[in-house]
Amino acid sequence: MTIHMGNGLAKKILFIEDESALQRALVGVMAERGIKILSALDGEAGLKAAQAEQPDLILLDLVLPKKDGFGVLKELRANAATAKIPVIILSNLEGSVDVMRAMEFGATTYLVKSNYNLDEVVEKVERLLY
Repeated sequence: MTIHMGNGLAKKILFIEDESALQRALVGVMAERGIKILSALDGEAGLKAAQAEQPDLILLDLVLPKKDGFGVLKELRANAATAKIPVIILSNLEGSVDVMRAMEFGATTYLVKSNYNLDEVVEKVERLLY
């Protein structure tokens, strides 16, 4: 999956999210902006995709089947191949303990789903990439 932007640079984004409706919605919004996303529906598949694809950025939910987002984030940071990839947490968990834990594990940014519309999420992604 490659992102083609007007500046001629191609970027890869991996979206690890188990809600297929949200996956489709975000893919749709990003497609309108000329962005394509590689998707994974559980934590294990997300880790495999991150290692295989070496994306430029990862959007990560915390509540996932097979391996939760905290475990995914911890493994991403422990692996030299994926340790430096920026990770935006996009979750419904909004407790300060969850936010602090994600940031301690190496998240770049933490977004609570209910506080952001899809366009705002895309804008945050673009700011981190370009």
